[in-house]
Amino acid sequence: MRIVFMGTPEFAVPSLEALVNRGHEVLSVFTQSDKPKGRGKRLTPPPIKEKARELNIKVYQPERINNAETIKLLEEIAPDCIVVVAYGQLLPKKILELPKYGCINIHASLLPKFRGAAPINWAIIKGEEVTGITVMHMNEGLDTGDMILKKEVEVHDKTAGELIDELAALGANAIGDTLDLLVMNIAPRIKQNEILSSYAPMLNKGMGSVMWNKSAREIHNLIRGLNPWPTAFTTYKGENFKIWKSKYIHDVCNDPPGSIIMVSKKGIYVSTGNGILVIEELQFPNGKRMEVGEYLKGNTLKKNEILGE
Repeated sequence: MRIVFMGTPEFAVPSLEALVNRGHEVLSVFTQSDKPKGRGKRLTPPPIKEKARELNIKVYQPERINNAETIKLLEEIAPDCIVVVAYGQLLPKKILELPKYGCINIHASLLPKFRGAAPINWAIIKGEEVTGITVMHMNEGLDTGDMILKKEVEVHDKTAGELIDELAALGANAIGDTLDLLVMNIAPRIKQNEILSSYAPMLNKGMGSVMWNKSAREIHNLIRGLNPWPTAFTTYKGENFKIWKSKYIHDVCNDPPGSIIMVSKKGIYVSTGNGILVIEELQFPNGKRMEVGEYLKGNTLKKNEILGE
């Protein structure tokens, strides 16, 4: 099949590779603009652009996909299908109707749950036990198209980073089956149940601030859901520090939420609104990410101090 691929982050890379490996002709890749990164604010290409260059595929980076010039370009390319994986822009009707087999999207949740920009993170934050990917026919809405197929994974105690890698591979495995169904004209069109829909908005640094009056499990889910970015954090004696890894205990604790009740090599035990959170890995400003046991070799955290004040 002659395909145009649209994607941006690392999550999209395995799907692009899968299309090439299965013998499809990827005519071009559309991705977002290069972005400044790091302390030097150096312009950095999206991961999918780097992979496309490696595969000798032509790359386009329009500021807006919904402009006459880009639409004309796509008409000239004339793909059989457009495959979209975490591209970052909504496609207009003119593009959706352009390919013979339409536009399909790999979305990293079990739709209609967690439509939007950060489905993997929010699935973890909300305490989902199972998530997955959904492949769908695209329409003009935000992740509202008819579904073709789903594949599930158990969340267990994974971080967002770990789950992103797993779901990226799952989506790549699903893309070949989906295109086979399209070619045979037997790809299902399963309507989404709007009553069950939920939204997964973009992440921001501010949402990482730990509210210690929440339950230990909720805080633990937040820490996992924001790892590797933007990372959960709290304060100790007025200084912010990141929390990279934790676990929680259901024990009853009557100390005020945020109180350090014990410090050991195994972690910092903190009271919450319900249960005890154990901070296992942290990072203070200008310091390295490290396990608590390693941090305590040269630093101290005192019992009865209150975090988050």
